[in-house]
Amino acid sequence: MFNEKEVISRIISGEVAAFASLVQQYEGLVFHMVNRLIDDKTDAEDVCQDVFLYVFKGLPGFNFQSKLSTWIARIAYNTSVNHLRKYKKGRHIAVDHIDHHHFIDDTPREAAVKKDATDYIHRLIKQLPEQYKTVLTLYHLNEFSYLEIEEITGMPEGTVKSYLFRARKLLKEKLEAHLKNELV
Repeated sequence: MFNEKEVISRIISGEVAAFASLVQQYEGLVFHMVNRLIDDKTDAEDVCQDVFLYVFKGLPGFNFQSKLSTWIARIAYNTSVNHLRKYKKGRHIAVDHIDHHHFIDDTPREAAVKKDATDYIHRLIKQLPEQYKTVLTLYHLNEFSYLEIEEITGMPEGTVKSYLFRARKLLKEKLEAHLKNELV
């Protein structure tokens, strides 16, 4: 089991292997968060590295007022947003890098239909305003609570709930319109 306090104290005392275990524990979270916001693969890799540099530098000041995963997610979010503000003005934020599910019990046709539906939903998410994509991703894909999303993004909990509601509503409307066109 991953003991955050023990690992952090080992990192602060200079144990390189402890930091490697922290990276291994949270690299999926960081990769997922960054790749949801940054569409360029090279930029996303650079930002992921930057996130772990910021984590390493900030660990001595981490005081366990939040979960370590929430703190790291906030660093990933802020680093990604700062990167976008600095380098990608006017460009769209992507949601292209999706973890594809493997449908073991499905026929090839069923798997293809599900993949097409998943790809379509992710294209719709990509079209949402940045704040809607962010809360939708954090809540549904990263499974953070409202309070954790508030900590990560700095948005008040009411705003998080409102954006999540609006994002779901927009997705529903777009899906309904798509399904009507498919049935005609």
